[in-house]
Amino acid sequence: MKYSEATQGRVFVIRLEDGDIFHEEIERFAKEKGILRGWLNVVGGADKGSQLVVGPEESRAFPVNPMTLDLYDTHEIVGTGTIFPDEADNPVVHLHMACGREENTVTGCVRNGVKTWHVMEVILVELLGTETRRVPDKATGFNLLVP
Repeated sequence: MKYSEATQGRVFVIRLEDGDIFHEEIERFAKEKGILRGWLNVVGGADKGSQLVVGPEESRAFPVNPMTLDLYDTHEIVGTGTIFPDEADNPVVHLHMACGREENTVTGCVRNGVKTWHVMEVILVELLGTETRRVPDKATGFNLLVP
């Protein structure tokens, strides 16, 4: 385990609107407001055609080959995640979202593009006092959090 300690900074209440792509809008907002680190909670709706990364094709194969899933229709959503900078100090969202419709639910990473259906409500809490960032890891091919 590796960790760092942070303190809470500003808190933002954000409404995404119909057609907004979740990670693109949040990263744009973070850059505009000078937020490099934070945590996110989101509720609302995801539109048909949104794409989630739903795991690796094989659990221990390298390199990792991600599986994706396109939402077949509108889904109710809830998600939680983080924002940390990459090596170029760009804020990068890492958020997993559970998307449900009728009796079906799928959970995955929003990085490939989740489109807002009418509205998503986001709480963004800025984290201060830490230098945590995402750094490429040659062994896994992931951009890992370095606290």
